[in-house]
Amino acid sequence: MSAPSIRMTKARKVSIAGIATAGAAAITLSLVPAGATPAEAAPVNAKAAPAAVSAEAVQAAVLSTGADAQKSSLDTQVQAAVEKAVQAKADTKNAAEAAVKKATAEVAAKKAAAANAAKKAAAAPAAAPKTYANNLDGWIREALDIMDKHDIPGTYNGLHRNIIRESSGNPRAINNWDINAQNGIPSKGLLQVIQPTFNAYHVKGTPFDLYHPVANIVAAANYAADRYGTIDNVFGAY
Repeated sequence: MSAPSIRMTKARKVSIAGIATAGAAAITLSLVPAGATPAEAAPVNAKAAPAAVSAEAVQAAVLSTGADAQKSSLDTQVQAAVEKAVQAKADTKNAAEAAVKKATAEVAAKKAAAANAAKKAAAAPAAAPKTYANNLDGWIREALDIMDKHDIPGTYNGLHRNIIRESSGNPRAINNWDINAQNGIPSKGLLQVIQPTFNAYHVKGTPFDLYHPVANIVAAANYAADRYGTIDNVFGAY
C-alpha cells in the first residue's frame, strides 16, 4: 500500500511542475509585444519570470510620463507668458520714453521759435511816430486820427469847411463882439469855441489849451457830434 502512495506523490509533483511551467510560459508570452523579433520573443527562464512588471507598475509609469510631459508643457507656457509680459513691459517703457522725447522736442522747438520771434522783434527798428505838418492841413489830419481813436465822427471836408468860415484858418482868432464876448467868454481858436464848451468836451491826450489848433478842433468836433450828430452837419454858427 505504501508504494503506490509514493508514486502518486511523484505524479502530483510532475503535475504541479507541469502546471508551474505552463504558468511561467504564459507569463512569458504575456510580456512579449506583438510583432516582436525572434530574439525579442526568446523565452524567459523561470528565474526571470518573477521580475515581470505588474499592471499597476506599468500604469504608474505611464501616468508619471504623462505628468512629466504636462509639467514640461506648463513650464513652456509659463516661460512664454513671462517672456511676453517682459516684452510688453519693455514696449510700454519704450513707448513712454518716445512720447516724453517727442513732447520735450516739441516744447524745445516752441521755445526756440518764441525766442527767435522775440529776438527779431527786438532787432526790428521801432516804428517811427507819425508826423504832421504844422499847418492847417496837418492840424486837421492829426485831429482826425485822434477823433478816430475816440469814435468821434467827422470828415476832413466837414472840418475844413467850418474852420474856414469861423476863423479863416487862424488858430489865434478871437471874437470880441458877439453875445459870448459880451458875457465875458469870447469864442476862440480855429473853430471858435468858448472856454466852458472846451472844458466840457476836451479830449484826453490833447493839450488843455483853447488856442491849441488840434485840441480846439477835436473839442469842437466832440461838441458838434453830441449836439448835431457830426461836425459835417454844421453849416453856420453853432
